[in-house]
Amino acid sequence: MDGKTDLMHESAMDFALGALTAADVEGQHVLEAGSYNLNGSVRGHVMRLGPASYLGVDLQRGDGVDLVMDAVRLPVLGREFGVVISTEMLEHVEDWRGVMRALVEVLAPGGVMMLTTRSPGFAYHPHPVDCWRYPVDMMGAIVKGAGLEIIMLLPDPTPGVFVKARKPLDWAWPESTGWDAIELPTP
Repeated sequence: MDGKTDLMHESAMDFALGALTAADVEGQHVLEAGSYNLNGSVRGHVMRLGPASYLGVDLQRGDGVDLVMDAVRLPVLGREFGVVISTEMLEHVEDWRGVMRALVEVLAPGGVMMLTTRSPGFAYHPHPVDCWRYPVDMMGAIVKGAGLEIIMLLPDPTPGVFVKARKPLDWAWPESTGWDAIELPTP
């Protein structure tokens, strides 16, 4: 993959373009975790919706990366974001629980999280690793376990899963996320 000819899964891009609206983004600080534009990016769409700022974070330098950082460390930024985006990254992180916790922690109360990732049946595709597959029901349990309100939870026939969720204004970490009981399939 050279990053210029291969595109993000068309269905994932279509979901992101439809799921993130001006009402979600306008005037908000936006964080994209896994922002390296290897095969397509939602950044241009989001920027047209008028955010206050956009910060792209990834493990490596490259197109679309403003800050090189492991997503599990996002809380050290000491900031909250009204929109948190992760497209096609979660299957590539070894510590999915740590990354999900970080994404939820930096999401501002009332903010929107938009995620796309791959489900069982999708081909192995390391960049640099390929660790997990997220069945729709398990992704729903992960998001609900974090205390987020699911707006959309949809299967992608390629296969994958799409999520749009909101952090309640009165959000606090649940006593138990139930994440320890979740055994995600591997590729």
